[in-house]
Amino acid sequence: MADLKGLFDNNRRWAEGLQHDRPGFFAAQEAIQKPGYVWIGCSDSRVPANEIVGLPPGELFVHRNVANVVAPTDLNCLSVLQFAVDALHVEHVIVCGHYGCGGVEAVFDDAKLGLIDNWLRHVQDVRTLHRGALDAAAPDRRLNLLCELNVIEQARHACETTIVQDAWRRGQPLAVHAWIYSLSDGLLRDLAFTVAAADQLDAAYSRSIAARTGV
Repeated sequence: MADLKGLFDNNRRWAEGLQHDRPGFFAAQEAIQKPGYVWIGCSDSRVPANEIVGLPPGELFVHRNVANVVAPTDLNCLSVLQFAVDALHVEHVIVCGHYGCGGVEAVFDDAKLGLIDNWLRHVQDVRTLHRGALDAAAPDRRLNLLCELNVIEQARHACETTIVQDAWRRGQPLAVHAWIYSLSDGLLRDLAFTVAAADQLDAAYSRSIAARTGV
C-alpha cells in the first residue's frame, strides 16, 4: 500500500506557501464562501477543476461525476446545483467534459464495465439521439464528437432543471455554459452553448449542435 505521508507533507507545503503569498487567506476562507461559478465536470483525475481555470479555493463550487452527467434523477448533482444557485447565487453554471473521457469511450466501444453501465445509460442516450451525425462523421472524429455532444446535452439538461428555470423566472442573473477540456494541450474549448434565459435555450442548443455536426 502506498505511503500517504507524502500527501500530508504536500498539503503542509501548499498551505504554508499560500499563507506566505496571501496572508490572511485561510481566515477569509473560513469566514465566507462566495464563489461566482458552479462547475459540473467529470471525475477524471486528469481534469482538476480549479487548476485548469486558474482559480484559488473559494472561487469555484464543484460537482464531479463519471462523464459529467446532469440527470434529473441524480439528487446529488441537483442538490449541488440548487445550493449553488439558490444559496450561493452563482452567476455561471459550467458543464465541462473532456476529450478522452473513459465513460464516453466505454459507451462508444459498447464496453461492459459492471455497475457503472447503469450510470452510462445517460451517455448511451446521447449516442442514440445523435447516431446519424456520429455515423456521418469521419471515423477518427467520432469519439471526440460524442464527448462534445455529451457535454452539450448535459448542459441542456442543466437548463431544463426546475432550479435553473425558477432562477430565470425570478430574474436572477444566471448563465449555463458547455465547455470541453483537452488532455493533450491543457486548453478549454467553448462549445458555443451559452444560455442566460429560458427563451434562449432552443436556439443556443441548435446552434451548438450544428457547429459540431453540420446538422
